[in-house]
Amino acid sequence: MKFGPVPVAEALGAILAHGVTAGALPLRKGKVLDAADIAALQAAGLHQVTVAQLGPGDQDENTAAAQLATALAGDHVSASAAATGRVNLFADVAGIVSLDAAAIGRFNAVNPMITLATLPPYTRIAAGNMIATIKIISYAVPGADVARAAATQAVLGVLAPRYRRATLIETNLGTPPTAKGRAALAKRLARFDVTLDDRCIVAHEINALSAALDAALGEVIFILTASATSDIADVGPAALRAAGGSVSQFGMPVDPGNLLFLGDLRGRPVIGLPGCARSPALNGADWVLERVICGRIPTPAEIAAMGVGGLLKEIPDRPQPRRQIG
Repeated sequence: MKFGPVPVAEALGAILAHGVTAGALPLRKGKVLDAADIAALQAAGLHQVTVAQLGPGDQDENTAAAQLATALAGDHVSASAAATGRVNLFADVAGIVSLDAAAIGRFNAVNPMITLATLPPYTRIAAGNMIATIKIISYAVPGADVARAAATQAVLGVLAPRYRRATLIETNLGTPPTAKGRAALAKRLARFDVTLDDRCIVAHEINALSAALDAALGEVIFILTASATSDIADVGPAALRAAGGSVSQFGMPVDPGNLLFLGDLRGRPVIGLPGCARSPALNGADWVLERVICGRIPTPAEIAAMGVGGLLKEIPDRPQPRRQIG
């Protein structure tokens, strides 16, 4: 692509780079100049204009952006029409963003004029949310570079909810639990159109909790104990194992949210919620819950990686605020 000032007589078919006024006729940047435009510019006494001229093998910005959107839009993703070199990608359903960060890095390294900006991986989104934007910065780019960018497999998708029914088991340690924890979980699940079974409260004791786990009907099971789970041998994890399940993770490097555990009971995910899940504020349980509901069970390595960015906002009612620690 050639860019710069040219005589008006040589600008036919070029892309106007800067808006000008030809007499009473405003010509906006990005316009492909036709014969009438050239005549108007000459009649206005203008001798040159700044334009972009496509060379052999170049693609104009909108053609390039649209081609890349076709290559990048994966499951449950729709693209806008291309305009001024931009195409926005939107989620068709609620879920979490699925992407390959390394592939996006390769995409953006092809040509600095070819860009892709996205939400972070696993971001929770609602249907209709924008998840990415493709922008061709210059008026045209080499078609070969567009093909190379499309070949990076930087595909963007949405992982949709896999489950629709969940069970929450709460434990009672002398004082019945308030409805706060259940209400907070119900709100989180409603974002994915997941409903909770009838309320289940049992004694804070391994056998009682194990029996409740065995009887649970939900596709995903949550445990919210009256006392925080402080060890992998504590009531929650021990009850899961007693019911024939397994524990794959205890503890996570996200604060608030450290005291979460994750496991499985006969093919159904089980999440032991930390006490902070009683609050609607963002905590580590959100990151695990959202992936689990969308069928992406986080591995221990993935949970370990959550520590980067895992220092979340202080919640107002947290006892012993951390700023007081010496």
